[in-house]
Amino acid sequence: MSLKLPPSVRNWVSLTGAVIVLITFFMIAFLFVVTLFQTGQAAYLGLVTYILLPSVMIIGLLLIPIGMLLEIRREHREGTIDEPGWPRIDLNIPHYRHAFFIFSVGTAFFLFISAIGSYEAFHYTESVSFCGTLCHQVMNPEYTAHANSPHAKVPCVDCHVGPGAGWYVRSKLSGLYQVYAVTTNVYPRPIPTPIENLRPARAVCEQCHWPEKFYGHIIQTKTHYLPDKDNTPWKIRLSLKIGPPEAALGLVEGIHWHINPKVKVEYIATDDRRQKIPWVRVTYLDTGKVKVFEDKNNPLSPAQVQKAGIRTMDCIDCHNRPSHWYRAPSLFVNTAMTAGEIPPELPEIKSEAVKLAAAKYASQADADRKIAKELTDFYRKSYPDVFKNHRDWVKKAVTGLQGAFDRNIFPVMKVRWSAYPDNTGHLDFPGCFRCHNGNHETKTGETISRSCNLCHHIDTQGTPGKNLEVARVGDSLKFKHPVDIGGAWQEMMCSDCHSGTTP
Repeated sequence: MSLKLPPSVRNWVSLTGAVIVLITFFMIAFLFVVTLFQTGQAAYLGLVTYILLPSVMIIGLLLIPIGMLLEIRREHREGTIDEPGWPRIDLNIPHYRHAFFIFSVGTAFFLFISAIGSYEAFHYTESVSFCGTLCHQVMNPEYTAHANSPHAKVPCVDCHVGPGAGWYVRSKLSGLYQVYAVTTNVYPRPIPTPIENLRPARAVCEQCHWPEKFYGHIIQTKTHYLPDKDNTPWKIRLSLKIGPPEAALGLVEGIHWHINPKVKVEYIATDDRRQKIPWVRVTYLDTGKVKVFEDKNNPLSPAQVQKAGIRTMDCIDCHNRPSHWYRAPSLFVNTAMTAGEIPPELPEIKSEAVKLAAAKYASQADADRKIAKELTDFYRKSYPDVFKNHRDWVKKAVTGLQGAFDRNIFPVMKVRWSAYPDNTGHLDFPGCFRCHNGNHETKTGETISRSCNLCHHIDTQGTPGKNLEVARVGDSLKFKHPVDIGGAWQEMMCSDCHSGTTP
């Protein structure tokens, strides 16, 4: 029995659509099999398999009925058929019957394949590979920083979108402008932050974290290297007071007091980056007591307060770089030296490495080339004996500094530590001192404390083997600046001197 179809199918438009459908179907099937055996992520393969080819296939499917409609109209104009009415389905007529079953089976099969494809497309557009590598130049800094962050195993969408269909749709709609900006090359460099209109941080962060149960103290040890010939190590160990010493006390003190469910902290920032905070309001929800702290050096008028947008403090106000932290040269050189990626035995390596890392370059390749040349030339000229006897140290320092630079600074996108203030801590940026600077006070004279012991205790500080100080258990050392600057550190913020380039 021969397969008979309606005569209207026999036209070039419908035949072209059928050919497109068959070709794209076999291409999708082939690439799908390829993805099953692929071990790594391939952003462009997923884009082609789950988005581009299905779109072409749908176009081909639409061409088939369009061609049939055009053919019927042509035959009607030429008078070869009667006036067309509503479509008729008479299964007793072979070509109607064949067309009906082909359409029914084909539709069911297409819907089944579409369900699988839609599921895969959904997961693909939610993947780190899609978010981070599809627009390589634009997202490369964020993708690289994320891969080296504590959240490296957390997909981008878990934080940027969160659960629920509503925010998924909103994120895809906002992504339309991002596609336009990338296509027309009108996106800003660097990408500005904080990003507006994101889901509330606590609704996202607390899918994994439960701040109310973050009790106790955390020990944090860091080694800084001084900018002298010997790269003298200066070690400091802190007991970070995340919460009170005992869980039974609740969030009565410590860093996470700010998100105490019995307390509401609000503030007004006068700049887009939220680095200048002249107004803070604390509401004790269990008693209804309210305290308003204003910067006595930069007070806001009642009209300014009324007009300003008051923001409720949440996780992201301190942890504003949870997965995309671009470390300053002074920090990532310290880390590389401690890890042994940069040999601390090389004289003056700390100061030279920070100077080279802080310079501006045209591109990543330009930076790697100049770092290698400048560092090699420095030791060849300034320390010829070291260069002759320990050339392997110099090569290791070059490789280590290049790697640290490439993980934190991205010249093409103009991404560097200074572009994105880090509010955790208070060394290179105001951070905690945005509010805890001693200038915010109520009308009754109560101030927001700037005491070091409010958030941490210093357990150990100094140079190991020389002048290392160790506190008794439960006590805290008074901070001693590695370089003698007298009591100046008590009168100013750390970031007044430290800017990320201070060795």
